[in-house]
Amino acid sequence: MKNQNTLPPKRRAIAAAALLALGLPAQAQQAAPDGNDNKLDTVVVTGIRASMQKALEAKRNADAIVDVITAEDVGKFPATNVAEAITTIPGVTIDKAFGQGEKVSILGTDPALNRTLLNGQAVASGDWFFSEQQGRTFNYTLLAPQIVSKVEVYKSPEAWLDEGSIGGTVNISTRKPLELKGLTLAASVSYLYNDRTKSGKPTLSGMFGWKNEANSFGVLMSVQRAEEQIRRDGVESYGTVFGRDYINGKGGSPNSVTTTTTDWSQNPPATMPPSCVGACKTTLLANPNAIAPNSISAHYFDQTRKRDTLSLALQARPLKEMDVEFNLLKVKANYDNLTHSMFAFNGNPWNSLNALTGLTVDGGVITQASFRNGLTVYDLINRRAKVDTDSYDLKLGWKEDRWSASVHAGYSKAAGGTDRQVFGEFLGKANYSYDLSGPVPQLVFGGYQTAPISDIASHMAPAKPGSPLSDPNGFRLDGGGPAGGWHTNPPSATNWSAGWGGNIVAKPTRDQERFFQTDFAVKFDAPVYQVRWGFKHREHETGQTMAGVSLASIKGYGDLSAAQFSPKSVPGNYLSGFGNVGDLSKRFMIDGWALADYINSGKWLAPWQTMPTPSTFSDPSYASNTWTVKESIDAGYVQGDFSHDKLRGNLGLRVVQTSSDSIGWTCLANVSPCPADKYGPTSVKKSYTNALPNLNLTYDLSDTLVLRGSVAKVMSRPNYGDMSSYLWIGDATLTGGGGNPNLAPYKSTNLDFSAEWYFAKNAILAGTVFHKRVNDYVLVTTQKEIHYNQNQQKDTEYDVSRPNNAGSATIQGASLAFQANVGWGLGLLTNYTYADAKAAAGSRLPFNSKHQITFSPYFENDRWSARTTYSWRSKYYTQADRGNFLVTDGQKSLDASINLKLTGQLTLGLDGMNLLDSEYRSYADVPGVANTEKLTRGIYRTGRRYMASLRYTY
Repeated sequence: MKNQNTLPPKRRAIAAAALLALGLPAQAQQAAPDGNDNKLDTVVVTGIRASMQKALEAKRNADAIVDVITAEDVGKFPATNVAEAITTIPGVTIDKAFGQGEKVSILGTDPALNRTLLNGQAVASGDWFFSEQQGRTFNYTLLAPQIVSKVEVYKSPEAWLDEGSIGGTVNISTRKPLELKGLTLAASVSYLYNDRTKSGKPTLSGMFGWKNEANSFGVLMSVQRAEEQIRRDGVESYGTVFGRDYINGKGGSPNSVTTTTTDWSQNPPATMPPSCVGACKTTLLANPNAIAPNSISAHYFDQTRKRDTLSLALQARPLKEMDVEFNLLKVKANYDNLTHSMFAFNGNPWNSLNALTGLTVDGGVITQASFRNGLTVYDLINRRAKVDTDSYDLKLGWKEDRWSASVHAGYSKAAGGTDRQVFGEFLGKANYSYDLSGPVPQLVFGGYQTAPISDIASHMAPAKPGSPLSDPNGFRLDGGGPAGGWHTNPPSATNWSAGWGGNIVAKPTRDQERFFQTDFAVKFDAPVYQVRWGFKHREHETGQTMAGVSLASIKGYGDLSAAQFSPKSVPGNYLSGFGNVGDLSKRFMIDGWALADYINSGKWLAPWQTMPTPSTFSDPSYASNTWTVKESIDAGYVQGDFSHDKLRGNLGLRVVQTSSDSIGWTCLANVSPCPADKYGPTSVKKSYTNALPNLNLTYDLSDTLVLRGSVAKVMSRPNYGDMSSYLWIGDATLTGGGGNPNLAPYKSTNLDFSAEWYFAKNAILAGTVFHKRVNDYVLVTTQKEIHYNQNQQKDTEYDVSRPNNAGSATIQGASLAFQANVGWGLGLLTNYTYADAKAAAGSRLPFNSKHQITFSPYFENDRWSARTTYSWRSKYYTQADRGNFLVTDGQKSLDASINLKLTGQLTLGLDGMNLLDSEYRSYADVPGVANTEKLTRGIYRTGRRYMASLRYTY
């Protein structure tokens, strides 16, 4: 029988020429081209120590500064996504705002400056979080660890690798069929329990792999169904106010020092004094620059995450020189969630700045304050959210002894965002006081009102004692107020301004990318043993659309109380572990979807109102959150790989041209608010070219000591949302945020040096220093802007935060890593990273923790394996929001796992995650304010997670 891998020389030449004519190369973006195959070892190993050996060999043989985690390592980590699995790599940190790793930072850089690739290619990525604008970060919660073969973190670039990273590039490789030993079966069933939700959900996964005896065709398919319930309890604030705001008011609002009210219950009517008199007035006037939270909130977030994943890989080798690969990834994920917040809105300009009755100032912060008939708010948001991702790619490669070529093409798309959201806003007034002097904010109530807020004057006595947070009758939908001056007449079409009770909106997002690339490599018998070159074209489009209807409620018609929407108490362990929070932990919540039905029914309409039609242009906020960003990217590279005596490395150049178009909507009429038929499209186009040279040097000083150096020019494009025309504004807080289509890309010169001492088998002591000089760094700054205020029905001045190119910045630091087996089955992996990031103008850079520590001991014998991982990162700045710089406090995390081999194929495992129920705390960092850490923006806990698993392999 003729060998199917043989072909007459003439036909082989024709096939090779046809491939070269297409200009299609070995997969340059997935891993180093074929000439670099010797750099990464492919030995199949099992167990913690064996997988670490494999990772160390890959690291040692690489010509760049690379860290590797193998599939066995990922499988052993106590992690439910890949982001959490790679935190043991030096310099890698993750943000856990919702209890799981979702954003990866490398060497002190913003997650937006690090690219994540799947098999060398970008994967379209959606986001479920309504308030997040589309970025370039990868949604790690979508990717099941079971499909991963290895994870490579490139901390220094090579020319063949996709541009776009300043901190580093994460390349996640999935398994290939022809790398299997033969028939491969794997299955697992897990149960994940959260001690805050007091519930658990199952996860099922399976994998089938097969290849023929000739090793010329193989198939690998894996499926997974995962479900998890997440609950995040918290205490929040939504911005800050100053003492002078209580003295003077804000935007023309009343104040606590001079504003009087009239008591119409007396005969004759009496003028009542301002709320802040005596000692209150004296202290306030002496501290006009003292700063206070504008609200104290009880936050409740609940989400059910469901993820179905299908991964399919087909690989054929019809000729020994030819390799054909097809990869498919389909992820369908639901992220339905609700956020219900109840808060004292003591900084509201029109209802609370005139309600201050007492205060204490400590270290520049109003740490204690009391209010009479201050505004209270119950905001609820119910969302139906999803993220569906489809990715397909086909690669055809040809490899001869002296040359190789390949072509790679693919398409990836993601649909995410919110299909339907109901937002409800219920208002009330109450007497309350807050106290920031302890470890967590406290809020205590001294009575509350049940009538519409338009009927309540600041001097009135409470209608009921105690706290409104436990009484649904203490909150009503905003019924608006008198138009043209205060009066007591019944509302009509001419004398009443409608309130804003909420809305029903949809904000779906879309993201897609097409790519085509060719790569070539030619080998030589010379110190420059290989030259590679290639070309890649990408078309990317991302955007979002927002449309909906608003509840313009009128007093007496649509201003129902919260009691009409199926109220119930929150779970009994709400805010457990927070300490003394006063009355915040004793609260109710309602059925948000019942409110949605009420809005859709039209029962809230006054006789003169008509039912609104859902539209992008029915509300200025909808139009300003509808945008598209398109990018066309062409890149070419050439790279020479060299080796002489003890010196090896590569020298390359990548040239990339980027064209972008930011599309949005603008009002064509000079009138506020803009009529629905007066919007027109707007477009901002940009084009730029970057030349990105790089040099990697590796010197084998001895059999155990390796020195590395790298110098490179790199670039990173701004986030899509930052490049867009989006805008949001808060009519009550007079703050907002938006995009900037005129942003330029980041550009950086990176210097890296490392020394690696392999002092024993499976052991390393390594040190790295790095320096990044970044130009055109994008930072968010706050400026004054004029926009239409729907609450006040007039143009109003807002503090709006937008991204801008803020000049240059420097990111520099060092890391130290140690890994070794110490005997008796015990081993240790630990590392420390120091990263200092500063902008030339003194501005802080996002997501930079100066200090990061990971400590991970492990034990393994023939039947048992166990591992514990403790990590800590110091505080870091995240963003500018509502006029404040937000800082997330230092975070610690403890995870552990233990596994028992029941048989050669069956393993029982138990994982524990977030075993410390770690607190995620952020605060407003105000320069010059000694007590600024008391200005809490958010304190959250998500609970401990325990997962029991039974795994089968064959």
